[in-house]
Amino acid sequence: MPTQVEIWTDINCPFCYLGKARFEEALKAFPHRDDVQVVHKSFELDPTIAPDHTGPVVDHIAEKYGISTDQAAANERSIGEQAAELGLPYQISGRDFGNSFDMHRLLHFALEQGKQDQLLDALYAANFADDKPAFGDTARLADIAADAGLDKAAAEAVLADPTAYADAVRADEAEAAALGVNGVPFFVFDGKYAVSGAQPVPVFTRALETAYNDAPRPQLLVDQETDATCGPDGCALPEN
Repeated sequence: MPTQVEIWTDINCPFCYLGKARFEEALKAFPHRDDVQVVHKSFELDPTIAPDHTGPVVDHIAEKYGISTDQAAANERSIGEQAAELGLPYQISGRDFGNSFDMHRLLHFALEQGKQDQLLDALYAANFADDKPAFGDTARLADIAADAGLDKAAAEAVLADPTAYADAVRADEAEAAALGVNGVPFFVFDGKYAVSGAQPVPVFTRALETAYNDAPRPQLLVDQETDATCGPDGCALPEN
């Protein structure tokens, strides 16, 4: 039985960007990584933002947290330094912010296509590494989806229908609320263990080990050497 990791994220969130990289570093070294299933879930940091509204992220952070723009810019530089330590590109100035609901709808569409992880990486790259605005432009979103390997026309159709995958996004957000999630990234391992925030790699390693070791595994009741089985080298011949 695979270990399932559910990760609530928002594309506006720089720590989700860092947290994904740190989790994946832990997963890459995990000896049972092929038995781990990862699903990304929707969380909007600010669902009240109008779909067509966007602006400089430094000004937005300063207003939201009641700090100066200089302090907000310093915070961005600090996050950029953390990103650099992980080998991640990060635009420390000129980034925008905006409503991420359409992005989350596209991520659910991409999940059906088996390309959710690729699209999330592409959205993070568009927001944090690219100097082009990532929000408020559905044509740009369709291009990002195509870059992630999705059919562009199909992505455009999803974006043109505001009801497409909307219920799936709201269901993720309702689940997060039921779990008491009030910040992202938020990782849930097999529905039992949770990690909040872009924690260091060893924290994710311990979470993976704990969840995997605690998962129910089939108990072998018959000695395989004496059982009638087929394997990579062929089938055991029955004894006369």
